[in-house]
Amino acid sequence: MSTVLCRIKDYIQPFERELALQELRALCSGSLSPVDGPEQTASIFSVVANGSAETLRDGLTYWRSIGSGEDNLTLQVRGEATSLNGARSGSSVSGSNRSGCTVNIPRRRCLRYATHGMHEYRGKFFPQLARALINIAGVPSDGIVVDPMCGSGTTLVETRLAGRYAYGLDMNPLSVFVARVKCQALSIPAVTLTKAYLHLESTLGRSRQRGHRHADLSAHDQDYLRRWYALSTLDELDKVHAAIQTLRTAPLRNFFLVCLSNVLRAVSWQKNDDLRVRKEVGHVDCGEVVRRFLFQAQRSTATVSAFTTERGRLRAGGFDVSEADARDAVAALKPIAGTVDAVITSPPYATALPYIDTDRLSLIYLGLLPRNDHARRDRLMIGNREVSTRMRGEYWDFYMTRKQMLPPDTRCVIDRVHRLNSQNPTGFRRRNLAALLSKYFFDMRDVLLSIRGLLRPGSDAFLVVGNNRTTAGGELIDIQTADHLAGIARDLQFDVVESLSMDMLPSRDIFRRNAVPCERIIRLKSPGDT
Repeated sequence: MSTVLCRIKDYIQPFERELALQELRALCSGSLSPVDGPEQTASIFSVVANGSAETLRDGLTYWRSIGSGEDNLTLQVRGEATSLNGARSGSSVSGSNRSGCTVNIPRRRCLRYATHGMHEYRGKFFPQLARALINIAGVPSDGIVVDPMCGSGTTLVETRLAGRYAYGLDMNPLSVFVARVKCQALSIPAVTLTKAYLHLESTLGRSRQRGHRHADLSAHDQDYLRRWYALSTLDELDKVHAAIQTLRTAPLRNFFLVCLSNVLRAVSWQKNDDLRVRKEVGHVDCGEVVRRFLFQAQRSTATVSAFTTERGRLRAGGFDVSEADARDAVAALKPIAGTVDAVITSPPYATALPYIDTDRLSLIYLGLLPRNDHARRDRLMIGNREVSTRMRGEYWDFYMTRKQMLPPDTRCVIDRVHRLNSQNPTGFRRRNLAALLSKYFFDMRDVLLSIRGLLRPGSDAFLVVGNNRTTAGGELIDIQTADHLAGIARDLQFDVVESLSMDMLPSRDIFRRNAVPCERIIRLKSPGDT
């Protein structure tokens, strides 16, 4: 063991600083000794490393350097730098201790390094957060991390990069596809990815061949797409799709299909930043689809290639992503039940997002879920806000007969919403809210039971949870989802170790108007051996 100096990143938020100190304590022996001021404000700490300084340099998330001098930048900082440099120039960025060049150190938050920026996705959480939580949980080098509601795969990518084995589940087929591709792309050599992009650029520049992708879909799906795209746009999308199919391997084809998926919304008649299904007919210029696709493909290729070049041969952990229900995670992941070292997940928000409808154009065009199946799948999604009068009655009857299974505070807010909306004239959606809230919390109770069944005794589960608010009977009601889930977890014998408030930063994605303003990180400890 040796004493080393660790310098924290300059631009992190207060909650990230707390996580930075937690991960440093998890990876070091003894106390942390601030060097340049009190612990609350110090930027440099002296620690005793459990292993070598290099191990800390490769493992820490919120730290700029380990040791003195720029040669000792952390692997995380070097990786984040590739998103700034590689995406601009198409080339990799290397540091002096790897290949003799100088790293342009990030001076701001970088969230789109590696494969994280390949596809817009509502409800993403910070990749650095996932990596720090792996450290804080003390996941061993051969350990297993599960995200049972994996979304676009943030936790899975970071788990792979940390060299651990990642398992992910999601009920949205697009989520599963994107998460799988993002994990898989980490192993594609940079030269192979670049050659594939140049092939597509050349093919689309000279080819007049027309594709037939949308014509291969069912008549119902074809009709639906024609209501949301000009025929000339569909023809151009098919041309891009046909070019992608000329690539020789499935990983390459899937990589560029994700790039194509990421432009489908922008060239449609769907209002781009609106979560609801709203049409706004506009003109898409000839060649616009190809231009947008090549821009997206070039940017993703450059960013991923720069990252994999910087990292060298990736000794990443394995991964498995499945289309399955988090409420049945133990059955879906039966071979690893009871052996998981950590669960890191960001659950859906209560009645906040129409998850399937948001992704409907990609689901249909890529052939992942026919339009006829969307309503059925949406009803199965946790946090679903679409419900019929009959279903609302069934949910409410279930709640009234089993409400004692929920904590008193949770029952109180559900009953209050129901009372206020019953006493005052209200629209159909507001009349549904109390029943939908009860359904959400019962669903999350089942998810927590599954998480308990997956974890080793005494292991950690982290929930990144967004709070919510609604209006009932003219009153504004805060729904403290994090507190309610913590209460449910306690009832299920979890130890609630911590609930850390996150200072939410302005969102830059296309759904920023719908961003949830407050989130918390709940750390749970599974019941130990009895």
